[in-house]
Amino acid sequence: MAYEISQALHYQQAQVETPLGQAAVQQMVDWPVLVTVLRAGVPFFDGFLDFFDQSNTAFIGAARKEGGQDEISIALDYVATPNLTGKTLIIADPMLATGQSILQTLEALKPYGTPAFIHIAAVVAAPEGVNFLAEKVPEQTRLWVAALDEKLNSSAYIVPGLGDAGDLAFGPKTENI
Repeated sequence: MAYEISQALHYQQAQVETPLGQAAVQQMVDWPVLVTVLRAGVPFFDGFLDFFDQSNTAFIGAARKEGGQDEISIALDYVATPNLTGKTLIIADPMLATGQSILQTLEALKPYGTPAFIHIAAVVAAPEGVNFLAEKVPEQTRLWVAALDEKLNSSAYIVPGLGDAGDLAFGPKTENI
């Protein structure tokens, strides 16, 4: 997915020195800022960081408070980001269910500047989340989804989905002790 998104970024012609001479290449004009939602997004984000190895990074700490589809709330408790003014963002979050966490992530990033363009990347999405974001995100935003699943269930989980991405990567969460 990082490769596909890279095709939508801006490049310029440059000359580089190789061991055997000069070569004309296309170099990225401005490296994007990579953003992820902790903790579920970390493995997905890591793949983007391998591809965009000169990018700055931003992290959002978000947790879903459990409930039905009409009772979902997202608690944001951590934001670490460079200045985003005029930058291209790539938000890497593996699951796009309702779209609420992405929307709140965008809101949390506003005090850090207005990006030139935003790419949102998800591995699995539900149609409800895609439709929600289509109505709510800024005009200069593109959504990239690898798989569009059937629907959200009554608990707002993607069906058939993959389960909790953070739990799958790092094990079940524990309550505050």
